[in-house]
Amino acid sequence: MQYIPFGQTGHLSSRAIFGAAALGGMSQFRADQTLALAADYGLNHIDVAASYGEAELRLAPWLQKHRDQVFLATKTGQRTYGAARDELHASLERMQVAQIDLIQMHNLTQEEPWQQAMSSGGALEALVEAKEQGLVRFIGVTGHGTYCPAMHLRSLRAYDFDSVLVPFNFTMMNDPVYAQDFEALYQYCQQRGVAMQTIKAIAARRWRPDDPQRRFSWYRPITDPEAMKRAVDFVLRREDLFINTSSDATLLERLLVCIEAPVTEVSPERLAADVLHGDMEPLFVRGISDDVRVAE
Repeated sequence: MQYIPFGQTGHLSSRAIFGAAALGGMSQFRADQTLALAADYGLNHIDVAASYGEAELRLAPWLQKHRDQVFLATKTGQRTYGAARDELHASLERMQVAQIDLIQMHNLTQEEPWQQAMSSGGALEALVEAKEQGLVRFIGVTGHGTYCPAMHLRSLRAYDFDSVLVPFNFTMMNDPVYAQDFEALYQYCQQRGVAMQTIKAIAARRWRPDDPQRRFSWYRPITDPEAMKRAVDFVLRREDLFINTSSDATLLERLLVCIEAPVTEVSPERLAADVLHGDMEPLFVRGISDDVRVAE
């Protein structure tokens, strides 16, 4: 596993960040097995959220033995000072830790919630206060949808966030507006030393009612090993990007094998063929499907 600086935090994080949403509906036994697998592959960075079902609770027993071995990140979706403060404290209690390395404002991509979170009495005030109190070390922002890169850039210009998390895959980058916004965000993060996490690397498309497969994530993932490797390499060819693992834990080892292997250059024509043969399409389309689910 390759390790690179996580922005300016001073931490060398594995390029694969464990997406702990996968633990949300698991038994403790299964969660412990999954975390052991991630550790066996050298993952030293965990990304969870207060809203990921039972995930923070499932992490707690493992963290009691391994807390000093991982960079621990969680998220709050609350937008006001009091609610964000309370949710952060609840996360600390659920995971039974004294400090979180990174607290992130979750899916901050819409105008009204952004204004609320970033203004006086908003969530950012609570997170800055928690940093001053030593409860968290760093602060980041995450997002879904086509407005995500542009909104992250706006957030970074309003506050010096330590990290961002953004969708990045071949189908999304085929949208010229999204690609332009992503590149602007990427260049800004490069210049300022902001860590850039990517999600949805192996997303094929949204589920359709007649899809026969069992559903372990809200989108249909790429499962073909060769297409998965090409999708991973599309992300990792940029040497400073991180890739967050899927919430479908049944694909974790297959995905980590792809991430651990040497990165190869993949032609746009080969990726376009994967899109065609794999029946892929963008997860997010502006004005049509610009959020995670119809209701979340």
